[in-house]
Amino acid sequence: MALTKWQVVKLVWNTVNLSTVAGVVVGLIGRARFSRGPRGLFYATGYKLRFPVAGAFTIGNMILTKHDRAYFEARPVLVRHEERHSWQYFCLFGLPMLPLYVLGVVWSFLRTGCPASRNPFERLASLKDGNYDEKPVRPLGQILSQTFRRS
Repeated sequence: MALTKWQVVKLVWNTVNLSTVAGVVVGLIGRARFSRGPRGLFYATGYKLRFPVAGAFTIGNMILTKHDRAYFEARPVLVRHEERHSWQYFCLFGLPMLPLYVLGVVWSFLRTGCPASRNPFERLASLKDGNYDEKPVRPLGQILSQTFRRS
């Protein structure tokens, strides 16, 4: 299927802003196999590194996973979730997305004890589509005392 005008714009911009290039570098470091995905996305499958801990993650237009291509073919909703992250890279001029995403993880963890539940990037990409359960917000003091409690 042909790409839409906006998919082409995103593909080009995420290459120019170096986010997709960074995704390729991470895939190379993780010894992944590369292939074309739908809608201007690329897959890096067989990713060997243990970080990050996720079924899949996106850098630019590159979706990386330790699984094989069939993993994505069986999960079109997850691919849509990851595609939304590629649009976030587009809107945030590429690599600034990474530290902002980390701040989202920290905020979410402080509020819920979960890295995704209150992470605005995961929420905008749809928690459900990313296979995340929404955890309730807890008082900040409770989270901090549990985090720093001595054993």
